[in-house]
Amino acid sequence: MSDGQALRPGPGHANHGRAPTTGDPEADRLVAALLDELEVVANRDQIQEMLVTVARLAKGQPDRLDLKIANAALREMRDGFEVFAPYRSTRKVTMFGSARTLPTDPLYAQARDLASRLAGMDWSTVTGAGPGIMAAGLEGAGPEHSFGINIRLPFEQVANQFIVSDPKLVSMKYFFTRKLLLVKESDGYAVLPGGFGTLDESFELLTLLQTGKALPAPVVLLEVPGGSYWQAWERFVTQEVGGRGLVSADDHSLYLITDDVQEAASELLGFYRNYHSLRWVGERLVVRLQAAPSAEELAGLSEEFAPICTRGGIEALPGPLPSELREDDHVDLARVALSFDRFSYARLRQLIDAFNALASAPPMPAGLPAPACQTSRQSG
Repeated sequence: MSDGQALRPGPGHANHGRAPTTGDPEADRLVAALLDELEVVANRDQIQEMLVTVARLAKGQPDRLDLKIANAALREMRDGFEVFAPYRSTRKVTMFGSARTLPTDPLYAQARDLASRLAGMDWSTVTGAGPGIMAAGLEGAGPEHSFGINIRLPFEQVANQFIVSDPKLVSMKYFFTRKLLLVKESDGYAVLPGGFGTLDESFELLTLLQTGKALPAPVVLLEVPGGSYWQAWERFVTQEVGGRGLVSADDHSLYLITDDVQEAASELLGFYRNYHSLRWVGERLVVRLQAAPSAEELAGLSEEFAPICTRGGIEALPGPLPSELREDDHVDLARVALSFDRFSYARLRQLIDAFNALASAPPMPAGLPAPACQTSRQSG
């Protein structure tokens, strides 16, 4: 999620271009004067709106607890953004799993080995900084490729020994700010068996991807050979949730279940084999690719994915659009565009898989097989 913004809502600013106001002209003048004094130029509209929100909050005479929650949440987000800001161009995987997993558990070795393999491809690993799977991920990643987002709890947890003295560690009071960073700052996700917290994180992650509130990203549900945790989970999702029509068959493409570390690494790395990023420009969804598809390839994709296009097909763009040029937004990459229906996010994920599988796509890194195809993701 680290590149660009979530796919919902669509284009446009929350206040539709109107300057935010406190409702008091003198207070508005003071806000503008403060921004001038701080020499705020970049993203001034966003910072102005935040100050206006604080002023309106103060005028509303909120409860002290409300203010403490808002203050702590904003402070924690600031701390987290500062930690990750120098590393925004670094690909990262967030690893979820149980704090109770022991170092002698085969799951610990799976997590450690996956993080180690990804570190060898210059990916970093982000975890909740606690024991168990969180420690395994950071042990495998090594200090240079480790990030920790700790949660302060009354009974646990001190950051594990692999991240405790690292400047790439930040501590949170609230689970919601922690989960925001764990999702926002990563390009892929690996989830190992865990308890209520792990299930909460995995379902929330899939919800964000299913609804377009997070940018498309690979999700690996990693087991050990012979394990049954994710198979039982998928039976529930397929039979109870899917059987009632509460999710669609396409939604299974949002994740991969595997017990093989190499396949897990291929899924994460292969997602960016050709696909790079996307953004809305007006009413068009622009997809940036490492290699430009041929006319024949685009024609085939346009036919296959016609149902998710509100008009026309998938068209090649000769270069970056004006807004992308103004922002210097990956202007060197190839581009295609489509009028996406803003609903079929699982099918959009399948379109990304199709871009990665094109003959024109760059090869996979040496030593890794091609990632699982769409049909093999749907074991249910």
